[in-house]
Amino acid sequence: MLTIDHTLKDKKEELLNHFRSRALESLEEICRIYGISQFRERAQAVNKAVTETKNTLIKTLTQKAGWEGWDKEDILRCVLMITYVSYVVMIETRNEVWPYDYMAFSRRVGELWEPFCKLCFENPLSGAMLFIPPLFSEVKQKLTREIDDYIDQLNIKVEQKDELKKYYGKVWSLVTSGEIQLELDLHFQLNNEKYVVDFKSGFGSNEKGNTNRLLLVATIYKSLEENYNCLLLVRAEEDRNNAYFQTLKNSGIWKAYCGGEAYAKIKEFSGFDIKEWIKNNVNWPADLLSETRQHLGKNNLDQYLVW
Repeated sequence: MLTIDHTLKDKKEELLNHFRSRALESLEEICRIYGISQFRERAQAVNKAVTETKNTLIKTLTQKAGWEGWDKEDILRCVLMITYVSYVVMIETRNEVWPYDYMAFSRRVGELWEPFCKLCFENPLSGAMLFIPPLFSEVKQKLTREIDDYIDQLNIKVEQKDELKKYYGKVWSLVTSGEIQLELDLHFQLNNEKYVVDFKSGFGSNEKGNTNRLLLVATIYKSLEENYNCLLLVRAEEDRNNAYFQTLKNSGIWKAYCGGEAYAKIKEFSGFDIKEWIKNNVNWPADLLSETRQHLGKNNLDQYLVW
């Protein structure tokens, strides 16, 4: 049985055995429910099962750490190890029921990076504190009230004031026909400064819509009294990103960092050197089962196993 204590941060093999055993139990049940042709359903179910195992372990560990007064860094290192091992087994099990192609695998590895980095802020060693982002409806209402108050103070006719307010309303209608989602990947406060963060594995040719959204969202944040700091943290090195990244970097409203610079910023704000942790603990080729490694290598997918 797996022992939950502060040494779990160094017990990768024990965690791998635990997750694989749980995944095998779950897979047997999943295969009874879904037929071979229902590979999508099987894949979704195994991902969910591994995630539930991870969440249960982290909840148990967090509760015990609170009772016993563990060191913050021990907690974070344990959570990182549990999460990484869950990713390894999730990839193995998903590949077993539905072998990866390059599009699915490259996207999946990228998707796992963002929540992994966020763990440093959910368990910070610095004074960083998470906060709830504002609602767009609240921001729109506040800005509208401010402009209305300003127009009301102008020394012009009432009809002219009404006309100005009407045109202001038209501007909002041009910005969006609905509500804008101001929630990004991460929102934290440190030293009386507020930061909003978007994580990206990399920028490809399909990022035009997302780039425009990020420009709009950052512009709204920068217009608020709090003067939020907008950070873009990208896993891929700069020469592996395209013009959409350069658009954001040169916008003047996003502070954009790639590769090693992105990891350095995570360390600066969270207090933890996640790049060093990855260097010492993440070893996809060695940690994945041989069957999975063979499939990835045969299909040239192991090139995406770079964090």
